[in-house]
Amino acid sequence: MKRVIIWIAALIVGGILGVLKIDALNEVMNFIATIYTRLFQLLSVPIIVLAVITTLASFGTQKNTGRIFTRTLTYTLLTTLMASIVGAILYWLIAPGNMPVESVIGGSETMTEAKNFSYYDHFLSVIPNNIVRPFLEGNVLSLLLIAFAVGLGLSRMPESEPKQIVVKGLTGLQELLFILIRGLIWTLPLGILAFSAQLTTQLTSGVAFQSLGKYVAVILGGNILQFFVVLPLFLLVRGIHPIRTLSQMMPAVLMALFTKSSAATLPVTIETAENRLGVQKHISRFVLPICTTINMNGCAAFILVTSLFVMQHGNTPISFATICLWILISVISAIGNAGVPMGCFFLTLSLLSGVGAPIELMGLILPIYAVIDMIETAENVWSDSCVCAMVDKDFKRS
Repeated sequence: MKRVIIWIAALIVGGILGVLKIDALNEVMNFIATIYTRLFQLLSVPIIVLAVITTLASFGTQKNTGRIFTRTLTYTLLTTLMASIVGAILYWLIAPGNMPVESVIGGSETMTEAKNFSYYDHFLSVIPNNIVRPFLEGNVLSLLLIAFAVGLGLSRMPESEPKQIVVKGLTGLQELLFILIRGLIWTLPLGILAFSAQLTTQLTSGVAFQSLGKYVAVILGGNILQFFVVLPLFLLVRGIHPIRTLSQMMPAVLMALFTKSSAATLPVTIETAENRLGVQKHISRFVLPICTTINMNGCAAFILVTSLFVMQHGNTPISFATICLWILISVISAIGNAGVPMGCFFLTLSLLSGVGAPIELMGLILPIYAVIDMIETAENVWSDSCVCAMVDKDFKRS
């Protein structure tokens, strides 16, 4: 509790510093925020790989592995589907109108380079052709494929001294990384102060919400409902106290809010789930890396709402059938999205390119997305935490 109070205090102080708009101070805050983001990204890549490998290697041939994965996938699909449905309902009720033609044209310059991005390229980028490149690029999906292959390979190796040496080495390296993470978390109030100052400066510099007010209302309203209503209901159904769970996982949720990357937040999420929420290690270190990659509640809602909003500018009738189709597309696409900053934006862009929608409008959404991405990432990590808690509860009873 003491740590959370310190974090909230740093958040408030950072907000005050951001409002002051002192150029020299803003540069210092940006510098500190960049350092913390890079450090968490540095640790998140090996954590993702080691967490999956060591877990699969230790009990990959046991029956529980398949059961844990099945429960994780089931809860992920249900929460992601609900996020998309909530977004669809709000879109239908609020009914965002079309932007003026000149505004849509004005956004085309922003999207000049992004037009060349395709979903085909996104899919191919997941398949590694070099074992080093995924680590250098931080490609979460590629890393997960490698980790699954290595972990399952180790689990199927006969018990021998070479296998024990490899597994013990990987486990020791993982524990070393967790020590580094705990040290980084101890200094995190300074990072939160910098992140808060950075965000406040951006918001007070004229981020234009007026012309896209209803669109933003749908996006943010959907995230708020999913965060505070839908996910807690999932927990209540499973007999888990939602307020207690959220309070215990708050360090990870706040970290996600500022880093805008569920992958970069993963070390904090695992550490918080184990030491504050009391999740079993073999559950957290298996479920959370998977959820970081496939459990994208916020992304599903963003894909659905943004796609409908942009398509209606291309005179596509937004019928009930169209909404249902894009609910399905958004869920499947969100599961395939990587947990990195801006990943959902470019994935949505690629989907809209494939249907011939006026993607120039995405250039107007881009400045707002910096804030949307923060809220969505926090929701994603909260959803990951809920899925992990539910799976843990299931296997504590079995």
